[in-house]
Amino acid sequence: MTAGGVVIGVDVGTSVTKAAAFDEEGVTVAAAARPSRLDRLSGGRVEQDLDEVVGSVGAVVRQVVAQLGRAPEAVALTGQGDGLWLRDTAGRPVRPAISWMDARAADLVTRWLVDGTVRAAYAHTGSGMFPGCHGPLLNWLQEHEPDSLARAAVAGYCVDAVAQRLTGTVCLDASDATLPFLDPRTRRYAPQALAACGVEGQAHLLPEPAAPGTVLTLDGGGAALVGLPEGLPVLAGPYDLPACAIGSGVREPGDGLLILGTTLASQVLTDRVDLDPRAEPAGMWICTPTPGQWLRAMPAMVGTAALEWALALVGARTADVDALLAESPPGARGAFAFPFLSEAGERAPFVEPAAQGRLDGLSLATGRADVVRAVCEAIGYAARHCLEVAGLSGTLALCGGGARSVLWAQLIADVLGRPVRIPVEEEVGALGAAQVARAVLTPSAPAPPQRHQAVEPRPEHRARYEDGYARYRAELARARQRWSAHGPQPVR
Repeated sequence: MTAGGVVIGVDVGTSVTKAAAFDEEGVTVAAAARPSRLDRLSGGRVEQDLDEVVGSVGAVVRQVVAQLGRAPEAVALTGQGDGLWLRDTAGRPVRPAISWMDARAADLVTRWLVDGTVRAAYAHTGSGMFPGCHGPLLNWLQEHEPDSLARAAVAGYCVDAVAQRLTGTVCLDASDATLPFLDPRTRRYAPQALAACGVEGQAHLLPEPAAPGTVLTLDGGGAALVGLPEGLPVLAGPYDLPACAIGSGVREPGDGLLILGTTLASQVLTDRVDLDPRAEPAGMWICTPTPGQWLRAMPAMVGTAALEWALALVGARTADVDALLAESPPGARGAFAFPFLSEAGERAPFVEPAAQGRLDGLSLATGRADVVRAVCEAIGYAARHCLEVAGLSGTLALCGGGARSVLWAQLIADVLGRPVRIPVEEEVGALGAAQVARAVLTPSAPAPPQRHQAVEPRPEHRARYEDGYARYRAELARARQRWSAHGPQPVR
């Protein structure tokens, strides 16, 4: 790669596929986006069409190339993690991809939490489990769709599925392989974790994690799809959580990132892995491209999706968020919320498939702005809980769609009681993937400068939010006792 070469980063998200071209300074010089379709079916099932997802990648890359007027030096892929993307030897889907948001295996995970299965796997991997990850999904398919497994050659994830269609090669980044079978210390699957889930017979479907810095190339089909020359370098991974951390400038152990996206993802960089058997089996230790460094991640199920629900409830739009937050004071005039709205329950910093949302403390004095603020504050409290468990001790970056709201970003800083740094570049996932590609292809290239906007917490609101967080944790402890007693409710 030449020193001034442009790299196209592609972020295949849950609801939108984005591509951006970055110069050597990490500045966006062209960008495009295309929505993705989620199929929500009965029984809490959430699926995606791999062919449609691959088509969205082709569309956005072609748009960016047209804006550039020339080919990039490389294409770098990142995207959503978890779920189950079953393919045949040619990379074609044997069934629709199962999203990380899927809830069909919720009863199974609840049973595993009680009988010790989750803790048995956690002892070897440091990763918890939730309904939308490989362990319960493979087990569920063994019982309900054995023919799908029999037709499959690969049980992978979104990023490696797209990479296979572009390059003809199965290449799984170790970050994607993390949950729930990988021992992060060795970057190898733990046989004990597979056995605990009862899916050791499916081990042949799991690709071995690729070595850091693996470079693929576009094959004929991939070149035709994206409109680029055959043989162009392609790098696949890390997936979106670590890619966002890299793109946000998380570089020192103790530094963290909060992603206010569809997933409310909290992660902290660390130079050691501590598989504490006494810890609650939740979250994960994610391998990074740098040897000896991992991310302690607590990706809660619902972030901006909970806000979108609240906005729809009160008849507002995303563009109205700042105005609504300005109308309601800290504490939301007594309105109180839990943000656990996913049909699959919660997965971090605790695993509870039966977790449910909540909105109370309402009166005739409650306005729609108070409802929106209560949900935003609840998401802030959930983020603080996750970051505390993940071990945040250094600086904190904030990214994701929610970070575009000036007042929600301020609310997050106030709830956390610490400054947050918002990267100037919005597409930090695509940027992180591009930075990894550039470091692999041009090892001598310096890391690009990090440009952030700082948001400081307001001391006059500290006491209010300390009280609010204490209430949140106390109410959560009581709710978890109820959820565990009753188990998940049927989803229709």
